[in-house]
Amino acid sequence: MNLKGEMFYSDFINDLEKLINVLPPKITKELRKKDLTETVEIVLDIGRLPEVRYLNKTLEYLGKEVITQEEIDYVSERIEDFTSDNRSGIPGTLHRISAIKNRKGKTIGLTCRVGRVVTGTINCIEDIVKKDKSILFLGRPGVGKTTKLREIARLLADDLNKRVVVVDTSNEIAGDGDVPHSAIGKSRRMQVPSPEMQKDVMIEAVENHMPEVVVVDEIGTEKEAQAARTIAERGVMLIATAHGNTLENLVKNPTLSDLIGGLESVTLGDDEARRRGTQKTVLERKKQPTFDVIIEIRDRNTLAVYPNVAEAVDCLLRDWPVSPEIRKIDDKGNTEEIIEEKVNFEAYIDKYIKEVKTNKKIFIYAVSRSIVEKVIERYSLDAEVTRNIDEADVVISHKSYSKGGAKILNVAKEYHVPMYFAKANTTAQIQKAVKDALGIQDRAGDAYAREKFEEREAG
Repeated sequence: MNLKGEMFYSDFINDLEKLINVLPPKITKELRKKDLTETVEIVLDIGRLPEVRYLNKTLEYLGKEVITQEEIDYVSERIEDFTSDNRSGIPGTLHRISAIKNRKGKTIGLTCRVGRVVTGTINCIEDIVKKDKSILFLGRPGVGKTTKLREIARLLADDLNKRVVVVDTSNEIAGDGDVPHSAIGKSRRMQVPSPEMQKDVMIEAVENHMPEVVVVDEIGTEKEAQAARTIAERGVMLIATAHGNTLENLVKNPTLSDLIGGLESVTLGDDEARRRGTQKTVLERKKQPTFDVIIEIRDRNTLAVYPNVAEAVDCLLRDWPVSPEIRKIDDKGNTEEIIEEKVNFEAYIDKYIKEVKTNKKIFIYAVSRSIVEKVIERYSLDAEVTRNIDEADVVISHKSYSKGGAKILNVAKEYHVPMYFAKANTTAQIQKAVKDALGIQDRAGDAYAREKFEEREAG
């Protein structure tokens, strides 16, 4: 254990004493008989035996006497009042005490979660943290998300001298009391009066205190997701966690989808849907994601890193393979290995060929034929411009003919041919219309697939 680790271990032992001292005497007596270095929480429920639970998920009972109401009240009187989310703490520590209340609001159970500083948990992603990119952590409860936020805040504030503000909704990152725990280094901490005000404090942090970095735990509502986007759009680095175990969970969560760019429903034409092999209505990403990087914490020692969130989301929406980096650390915080998950790209290439290499006949109306043909050539598409609309698979026309009354609309409808429009008779706008009409999208893997397809054809 390094010097910093030894220092924090000493702090942990001292902090643990502060928690033990607010517990009923019979519980304190039993706890002093045990090795508590791996303790996760102490559970006290009226009418049940007190429990102590450990990191390895085992539990032990503390004595043979059940907990009484008087003992619950004994603890409640020695700690700060519970906030609206039924949480309290012990000033100067990272411990959290949560209440279970009956229907009348009386506390009948307590969960005393042991807070500890763990160093070395971000060693394998330190290179990412130092790139000034916004990072979102995902993972199941208890896997170490908050621990990593705490260590990142300290790294950025102390080692890189950045102005870091921690938005600490439940005082779980920097502990209870007015003075933040030393675990966040020189970072400043803003407390949140109640959970529903987290979004407001996030914005207040940026508007009032000029941070370079904002750290926030548990983004869980649509308004908090919107606040996160506001922070990122102002050029502030954002380090956060969110509800959800995986990137795929996040994509499917309508409340938080704005974190990965938001989704919108797009209706495809019949031919386009058949060509893609999908339903007529599909989901597409609306805008750039709030976060540059997403890290799934699969277990305490294994992280899956998506270094380009936009590409990863686009792949998921089109059922294309996604290949995160797998980074592992040992129990001492040292990087063991960095693995790039292998993907069978052959299936991906075949899907790409099926989507964009199928022959299409394009009927053009009031747009430049030469530009359309250049786009076909540029993307090596098996497509051609036809002079007969009855042969066409798609129609590309100028935007000015998109409104009711235009003859081309009626003709295209008569022949059941989908129409796409260029906003202007320029290369950029016509190219976009052609790409939309033929399903060419600059998404993750397109360049790779084109390259491999050309290699296959040449070979």
